[in-house]
Amino acid sequence: MTRIMIADDHTIMRNGLKQLIEFDSRLQVVAEAENGGQVLERLRSTEVDLVLLDMSMPGISGEDLIARIHGHYTRLPILVLSMHNEAQIAQRALRAGASGYLTKDHDAETLLAAINKVANGGRYLDPRIAEQLAFANAEERNSGLHSLSDREFQILRLLADGLGVNQIAEHLSISNKTVSTH
Repeated sequence: MTRIMIADDHTIMRNGLKQLIEFDSRLQVVAEAENGGQVLERLRSTEVDLVLLDMSMPGISGEDLIARIHGHYTRLPILVLSMHNEAQIAQRALRAGASGYLTKDHDAETLLAAINKVANGGRYLDPRIAEQLAFANAEERNSGLHSLSDREFQILRLLADGLGVNQIAEHLSISNKTVSTH
C-alpha cells in the first residue's frame, strides 16, 4: 500500500484527488496539507511514501518547498501536480528534487499511472513538457530565464500573474524589500 500526502491549497481539488486516488486499491491518502508549512508539519508526524504537491500554495511553495522536503527526506518521492505547463517551471521543480511533474489538465488514468511510477522509484514527466524540452531551440535556452535564481524566477512568475510587491511578500512570507531586491 502506497501512503500519499496531497498538498494543494484548494479544498475541492484535494477532495477530488483523494476520491480519484482511492479508486486504486494500492494507494491510500494518509495526509493532506493546504500550504507549505502544513506539508512540513505533516511530514514530521505522518509516514508517507509519496507527496503529491501543487507548485503554487500560500507561504513556502514551489522549488523552495520541494528543496526543503528533498533535503530532509531524500528518498521521499515528490510528484508535482501543477497548473503551470511551462518547461522552465518543470525543470526547476525537477532540479529542486521532484521525481515527477504532471499538469492538472490530464485524465485520472494518467495521474494514477504517474503516481504509481513515481511511488515505485521511477520518474515521470508530462509528455507535453517533455516535448517542449526536446524541441526547445537555442534562442529559448539563452533567453535569460535560466540565469535567474529559483526565488527570482518565483517572484517573476508572481509578477506575471499580476501580483504587486506587497502581495508577493505576503504570499511568500518574506519582506517587501526582499521581493524588490529579487
